[in-house]
Amino acid sequence: MTTMTSSARPFLNRRLAEFGTTIFAEMSALAVATGSINLGQGFPDTDGPEEIREAAVRALRDGRGNQYPPGPGVPELRTAIAAHQERRYGLPYDPDREVLVTAGATEAIAATLLALLEPGDEVIALEPYYDSYAACIAMAGAARVPVTLRPHEGSFRLDLDELRAAVTPRTRLLLINTPHNPTGTVLTREELTAIAQLAVERDLLVVTDEVYEHLVFDDAGHLPLASFPGMRERTVSIGSAGKTFSFTGWKVGWVTSTPDLVTAVRSAKQFLTYVASGPFQYAVAEALSLPDTYFSEFREDMRVKRDLLSAGLREAGFEVFTPAGTYFITTDIRPLGETDGFAFCRALPERAGVVAIPNAVFYDHREEGAPFVRFAFCKRTEVLTDATERLRKAFAHR
Repeated sequence: MTTMTSSARPFLNRRLAEFGTTIFAEMSALAVATGSINLGQGFPDTDGPEEIREAAVRALRDGRGNQYPPGPGVPELRTAIAAHQERRYGLPYDPDREVLVTAGATEAIAATLLALLEPGDEVIALEPYYDSYAACIAMAGAARVPVTLRPHEGSFRLDLDELRAAVTPRTRLLLINTPHNPTGTVLTREELTAIAQLAVERDLLVVTDEVYEHLVFDDAGHLPLASFPGMRERTVSIGSAGKTFSFTGWKVGWVTSTPDLVTAVRSAKQFLTYVASGPFQYAVAEALSLPDTYFSEFREDMRVKRDLLSAGLREAGFEVFTPAGTYFITTDIRPLGETDGFAFCRALPERAGVVAIPNAVFYDHREEGAPFVRFAFCKRTEVLTDATERLRKAFAHR
């Protein structure tokens, strides 16, 4: 029986009308239905360090975090985040005034954009972009202005002239993601310098999504935009434990910035989850203090997996854009005689027993992303080996 209402107005807020069920839910359901290997959604298939899992169990048993933790996050974690930023990047933050713990980076993004944007503001985001960016900008009533990363000499690159041209008097902030999901691009020092100069010149705020900071595969490592001249006071940096420690279900993220910006973000965040992940916060505090060998070994393990899957995809006939960071590989399906990433990904489970994500879902300009497909390599080696064999069998004969 259909319930009738007195209004023909749709139930869903019109700002969210363009966002249906996420592609991740659709493709993960397809993986289950077909028994396929899921290289679509970016979650590891093994847990992180045993000692960190045990730290969470210990916190639960000791009664730490079982009730509401402090709104900004437990002091131990805020102190550990500040120490991590200073030790690795030379960025000092006051753990009491300049650090905010969130329910994962997704809430950090939502709270930041809801706090800093008003209707009529414009946000420049690098396209393709993580899908929650568009939804959060829409919920804030602002307008997104995509600047497209395009393939160039084996990777996706930012056109700095296009970025400058996108700035208008209505531009409120730049939303920067490096290392970049889904393309795997890592912005260079020269590109970050130019972005910083533009932000200072046009007096723009910058929000940086840095959740893959520990998955930069070249020797230069991650370069936080907040460390560049003039950026400390105008940058909101977002980090997360999920991607670094392989505990994505714990949903522990954070924001670091100036006291005024953190206060603004906290004002929005308190009406979202208020607080979350109490016992896990204590465990993440210990995780951030792991020796440097953990981070280097984690990165090297992912590098090996990146190379394994990249080689298999090439042998199957894909054009592969080797990522400089993250744990995703973007491919071009046109060498396989395909042009529609949506149709390709929906057929892939039956054709090859593998699930991937069409990059077009991350674009406003869908045609720009139509031939690109993303695979995740944050899986066990034997799973990646099986997936590459399936893909080679399905496509290499073409």
